[in-house]
Amino acid sequence: MLETSARLLRLLSLLQTPKDWPGTELAERLGVSPRTVRRDIDRLRELGYTVEATAGVPGYRLGAGSGLPPLLLDDDEAVAVAIGLGTAAVSGVAGIGETALRALAKLERVLPSRLRHRVGSLRSATVPLTAQATAVDPAALTAIAAAVRDRESLRFDYRAHDGTEDRRTAEPYRLVSSGRRWYLVAWDTGRGDWRTFRVDRLRLRTPNGPRFAPREPPSGDLVRYITERISVDPYRYRGRFTVRAPAGDVAARMPPTIAVVEPAGAGACVLTTGSNSLDDLAMWVAQLGVPFTVHEPPELVEHVRALGTRLVAAATPPPPS
Repeated sequence: MLETSARLLRLLSLLQTPKDWPGTELAERLGVSPRTVRRDIDRLRELGYTVEATAGVPGYRLGAGSGLPPLLLDDDEAVAVAIGLGTAAVSGVAGIGETALRALAKLERVLPSRLRHRVGSLRSATVPLTAQATAVDPAALTAIAAAVRDRESLRFDYRAHDGTEDRRTAEPYRLVSSGRRWYLVAWDTGRGDWRTFRVDRLRLRTPNGPRFAPREPPSGDLVRYITERISVDPYRYRGRFTVRAPAGDVAARMPPTIAVVEPAGAGACVLTTGSNSLDDLAMWVAQLGVPFTVHEPPELVEHVRALGTRLVAAATPPPPS
């Protein structure tokens, strides 16, 4: 009986993987005959699990049931889920934090002690460096995601960075999370162009607008497009630099929310970032501690020259009196 119960749990674990399982493969994995697999499938159905038979080559999949079946996780999967719940608790999605903490508490109660120790060690050794995330309504995220899936236009009131608010109609394309904020990439029908909207600044109106035909994405490189909209476009000054360091090293210190980093040959890269302050632009790149060249804007080139002169003067001892 114990052997049969263990085999049923193993079979259920395999069926939870999203694929169609041929009966022969299940038999091979379990070390039994195909006939035994068929009997075990019947037992799972008697226990209330919806096990569907696939067409063509005889096979099985776990269908959607009326209830949530017990999840069978191996050690690495359990740790990954626990870490994911801990991250979700500070994700910036309003209402998710408390729910994630409750789910994490339930999971930790059933984790073996060895796994609780792994999760606890990682948590105690980790110090978050990101700023507090801007909370967004999870209902807004799910509504936007559904509109992206169904290709339905969205109608919403949008508050700009200066506090002004107007009504927009847009064709949603993608949701983007930067870690601190959520953004919607969409075609703004009123302005006839692609736009990036902060989700925490929009208030959805119902019902949605009409369905739309999909457009070509705003850029062949969507990541670069979004990075520019977040880190460069909103600011007064757009700085472009050649940095004498590998692109990977610079990108590790200048994440996509701060700058666009592109390789430029061996040991160099082009960095583009934005700011409302010329001093900030100069200092952000100078703090990398590697040689760099300023290309634009022209006023930044002059500003860096003047700043360099002041710094050299500050480091030069005065002549003896």
